[in-house]
Amino acid sequence: MNFKQQLNKYVDFINYWLEKILPLESLAGERVCDAMKYSLTSGGKRLRPVLTLAVCDMFGGKLESAVCFACAVEYIHVGSLIHDDLPCMDDDDLRRGKPSCHIMYDEATAVLAGDGFFLSAFEILTLAKNFGLDDAKILKACGFLSKMSSFCGMVGGQDMDMLLQKNGADWKKVEIMNHYKTSSLIQAACCLGAIAAGASESEIETVKKYALALGLAFQTRDDILDVVGDESVLGKPIGSDVEKNKSSSVLVLGLEKATLKAQQYTENAIFELNKLPCNRFLLDLTEFLLFRDR
Repeated sequence: MNFKQQLNKYVDFINYWLEKILPLESLAGERVCDAMKYSLTSGGKRLRPVLTLAVCDMFGGKLESAVCFACAVEYIHVGSLIHDDLPCMDDDDLRRGKPSCHIMYDEATAVLAGDGFFLSAFEILTLAKNFGLDDAKILKACGFLSKMSSFCGMVGGQDMDMLLQKNGADWKKVEIMNHYKTSSLIQAACCLGAIAAGASESEIETVKKYALALGLAFQTRDDILDVVGDESVLGKPIGSDVEKNKSSSVLVLGLEKATLKAQQYTENAIFELNKLPCNRFLLDLTEFLLFRDR
């Protein structure tokens, strides 16, 4: 099976379970459930849950054992995108070429939909017991995902992002922001896959280092695509982050140096990945993300 076939296999697997594992139906919150369904099924690369599945696969685990962990990570991600688009945050009317959740519905519903994903993620983690995982692994995953999503991770990075928009930033601050805002959840995705497969502590630590570098490369490439990308592909105006004066790799370093940074981060990720077994798919994915056009 080549890289694209394997990637499609993971994406198809996770798309099936994302909707199946969390029935979005409630008499009390019908509108919120509709908004959650809309956001969950509006496209996306599914990078984070794919990483969970791929890392579990790499360590010889069964995909089914990691499915709850993978879904939980994606629910956190989707919830964060809903909130990120709100007028009080990034104020984006489009997400992947479609109306953002708060445009399709309203701001209050979007806030509740994001909250719904955040809280449901931890409900889904507990269901991993039905797929053969023991309580110790589930508890470890809960703690790690919570930390990487909270003020010690993604939420802290989003707060830093807003502050830097007001106060300006140098490269070091942008790198720290990218570490927390983007790499934290990618670290969670990869490490939860390792936990599901029963990897050792030293292996999980290596996976964490790999994911940190991968997340930094991914965000830097995102910053580049915001400047040079195709508007129809990105679903937002070209250079929108630059126009908003958002602190980004390109704004601080310039396009050429930011491109070099993305390459350096990718090399760091591959260095860590080469310490691990059976990593062909992840090597290909890491290089693919560096050269992606969306």
